[in-house]
Amino acid sequence: MAKKPAPKRPPTKASNGRPAGLFTWLAVGLVVLVVAALVIIKVTSGSSPSAGSSTFQATDSATVSELTTVPASVFNTVGVSSPVAPVTPPQSISGQPMLSASVNGKTLPEVFYFGAEYCPFCAAQRWPTIIALSRFGTWSGLGNMTSSSSDIDPSTPTFTFVKSKFTSPYVAFKSIEFETNVYDSATSSYTKLQTPTKSQLALFDKYDTSKYIKGLPSTDNGSIPFMSIGNKFLISGASFTPATLAGLSRTSIAQGLTTTTSPITEAILTSANYLTASICSLTNNQPSTVCTSPGVMAAKKVMKI
Repeated sequence: MAKKPAPKRPPTKASNGRPAGLFTWLAVGLVVLVVAALVIIKVTSGSSPSAGSSTFQATDSATVSELTTVPASVFNTVGVSSPVAPVTPPQSISGQPMLSASVNGKTLPEVFYFGAEYCPFCAAQRWPTIIALSRFGTWSGLGNMTSSSSDIDPSTPTFTFVKSKFTSPYVAFKSIEFETNVYDSATSSYTKLQTPTKSQLALFDKYDTSKYIKGLPSTDNGSIPFMSIGNKFLISGASFTPATLAGLSRTSIAQGLTTTTSPITEAILTSANYLTASICSLTNNQPSTVCTSPGVMAAKKVMKI
């Protein structure tokens, strides 16, 4: 997995993402499989990635329902407890202009996501992103996706935002899936999918850097996934290791989201509670039933919001 260049430059190999909170993870005695995945930040693959698939497959309604209707009691029971796969919360920043978007003539705070379909770290991060935002609005157009079969944590089950639409009276969501999981041997890179606007690229170039992301080496500037939550919180890299999802199907992960003792559920919902707390800080704690729930309040306490 080679370093991901900024999107204005063509990748030279399979581009990479970055695990957030790497040193936190290494400090915890995780199982061998997880540790092996975490020790390596960047590895250049010795073989060409497989072709992947560019065919869009809509996520079935049952899975969407399982993602978007997690009971409040489950969020509250999990809270911010994920001992097997520790979760890194979004990082707060100050003194920056609010990121916002105009939606039907109304200005809303914006959550911006930049990733790619081949990226295993993006694959992990989409789970809590979809779940957290579902507490503020509704999703349509989600598609099934797996990360590259030739990157680390191969074929991580996930979704794609390429045709998705999120509707909310509280917050706007915009996304860029920069590349597919289809490898083009002619260009030695994954095929391009969506092109960021100039303002989106400027946002990515400014904030996904060691200047704003604590602990990020300058050599990892431009890592994905990147998220800005209203320019008040930032995420660079997955909130938890994608190795957590290894060997599982999309269906089994979704169906297990009500099992509070599952390490997979704990990682995903802890991350979702942190994301929810971040978004609540932009929406004046609306909806109040979500933003004052015990799980979100626990996340706020850790994040000192």
